[in-house]
Amino acid sequence: MQISTRLIRSLSLPSPVSTPLQEIVSSQKGVAKVVLKKGKTQLFRYGSPMVYSGAVDRIIGRPPPKTGDIVLVADGTEKPIGWGLFNSVSMFCVRLMQLEEEAARDPSCALNMEKLLETRIAAATELRKNIGLPSADTNAYRLVNSEGDRLSGLIIDIFGDIAVIASSAAWVEKYKSEIESCINRTNEINHIKWRPSIDILKEEGLDVSDLQESHPQPSLERVKVMENGISYAISLEGQKTGFYADQRENRKFISTVSKGCKVLDVCCYSGGFALNAALGGAINVMGIDTSLPALELAKENIGLNNLDPRSISFLKIAASEFMKSAAARHESWDLVILDPPKLAPRREVLQNASGMYRNLNSLAMQITKRGGLLMTCSCSGAMTQSGKFLGILQSAASMAGRKVTVLRQAGAACDHPIDPSYPEGAYLSNILLRVL
Repeated sequence: MQISTRLIRSLSLPSPVSTPLQEIVSSQKGVAKVVLKKGKTQLFRYGSPMVYSGAVDRIIGRPPPKTGDIVLVADGTEKPIGWGLFNSVSMFCVRLMQLEEEAARDPSCALNMEKLLETRIAAATELRKNIGLPSADTNAYRLVNSEGDRLSGLIIDIFGDIAVIASSAAWVEKYKSEIESCINRTNEINHIKWRPSIDILKEEGLDVSDLQESHPQPSLERVKVMENGISYAISLEGQKTGFYADQRENRKFISTVSKGCKVLDVCCYSGGFALNAALGGAINVMGIDTSLPALELAKENIGLNNLDPRSISFLKIAASEFMKSAAARHESWDLVILDPPKLAPRREVLQNASGMYRNLNSLAMQITKRGGLLMTCSCSGAMTQSGKFLGILQSAASMAGRKVTVLRQAGAACDHPIDPSYPEGAYLSNILLRVL
């Protein structure tokens, strides 16, 4: 009787509920588990894709996982919260690819990187089509925006029938052929070019001497594209992927506030903001940059858009040198655009970069007419995420003896989805100021 009672009680107890990931892992061997420290799990449940090594309590698995291996990510009780790709060298120990609840909804992608890539890139393609990209007047746009499209470390820009792939994570290089296969299924794409971020991939532990392009296309170094009806010559050997596709909507905005203005485009690269200002009715436009190849593109773009070279010009000179000289001459502009390169590539250099941002913006404010507009930009993820950029601008205004009012804040173009719960997702900050 006692034995029967115990048996009935044991049968009535709720059995442990296994998760979809646990069930899938039970059918596989060799999947390690990365267990997070207490109090660290909620950040990743909210969607942060980057698991820093400092958030890891222990790693369970023999042999230990290698860079590029699929691993489970679990809370302190060892219950999985998702899975991702491991890196034994990088400060990003794991890049989360799928959360537990997502695996429950779509188990076909669970622990299956090939299927996940196919699903995510197809979703990114469909999203762009739904917002009209490509279109009759725009064939340059971003197809995959790293964390924004849940593929941390992967950027794919489309220029006509060319896909330029920028990799900044070891896993991207490991799954190179699978990514290419997904892109090749897009009917409009005839050529693929890889642009590995060498410095970042070194930090990821890769031997960059092995990073060779699968299908080199020497004839594709220079191409012509269209954005919002404006023609651009771009170099696929230039900065980033060859063109700052994420500034499309901000360039278009400049064209709406430039009529009758004297405009200065600082760090102009190939002249995107300057061209939009000129075509928006600016009476005089000047762009400055230190890159001669970029300025050659900018000058070529004047002709492509049938602009009067007397009303738009480009000059090779350092930003601080030009602005200091202009301030000394008491020269000023109605509209100034300041879009410097990434000054804070890592959090460790944020303090030094803050000083550079402050000094550059102080100079820009000094040469903006009182009552004029300054569009200032930061493409540094560390700066954007720090929340310090507006404070730096206020400090720059004090240095310049000016007051500023924020009129507009903007992020990346609308085809670059950014989930606000992703602290690594928003890399671009554009702020329009009225300078008084």
